[in-house]
Amino acid sequence: MSPFVSGRRAASALVTAALLVPLAACSGGSGDSAKKDGSGTTTKLTVLAAASLTDVFKKAGAAYEKEHPGTKVAFSFAGSQELAAQVKQGAPADALVTADTKTMDGLKADTGTPTVIAKNRLVIATGKGNPKKVGALKDLANSKLKVVLAAPEVPVGRYSEKVLDAQKLTVKPVSQEPNVRAVLSKVELGEADAGIVYKTDAATAPGKVDAIDIPDAQNAVASYPAATLKSSQHSAAAAAFVAWLSTPEAQKLLQAAGFQKP
Repeated sequence: MSPFVSGRRAASALVTAALLVPLAACSGGSGDSAKKDGSGTTTKLTVLAAASLTDVFKKAGAAYEKEHPGTKVAFSFAGSQELAAQVKQGAPADALVTADTKTMDGLKADTGTPTVIAKNRLVIATGKGNPKKVGALKDLANSKLKVVLAAPEVPVGRYSEKVLDAQKLTVKPVSQEPNVRAVLSKVELGEADAGIVYKTDAATAPGKVDAIDIPDAQNAVASYPAATLKSSQHSAAAAAFVAWLSTPEAQKLLQAAGFQKP
């Protein structure tokens, strides 16, 4: 009971309680649902998604809400390893999309069966105009070049390490970042001469960075699995959203952003 009720007469308490009833109905409680035109409630889904999906998922969420007026989708973007930690700590969410299968596989006890919804490849991001004339992975081993990479526990960092090791290259980054967007930001701001990011991330900064392609034979393929979370309070709605990510409409958005077919 509210402390403002304490010490008042029973009649006053009843009046106060009566006044609070309509407020509670309008607030939707914890925010998981809200009143929708008097015809029911709108389900709010929380989706934990890899940072590299930030731009395209904002568009996908809007498209999904338009197609499913009874559902609102809220995204929380971060490095996949951070998302996994959130899941293990019991953060309230309904679905998860990571930038690698390894992270998702480590959450089998917490998720439904995952489905790969897209794939991605790496590129070398440089400052606009490529002032340091970076042309290939081997150039990143130049000690005079300021290179930034994602940390090895981050999917893009792990992929970067894999491709560099395959070419027997030793690269000493000036920093190791918590997600791919942080790597891109360092290059954009001129704090690094080059960095390894996903092709789709470089595409979000036209006019700010150049993208140097890495040959397929030297590249790595990143897979993006999506799954529902067993702790979801909206399991049916979460399953519907995850399934929608494989539909032609969602795939069109992903491929327009530079992602490859799953």
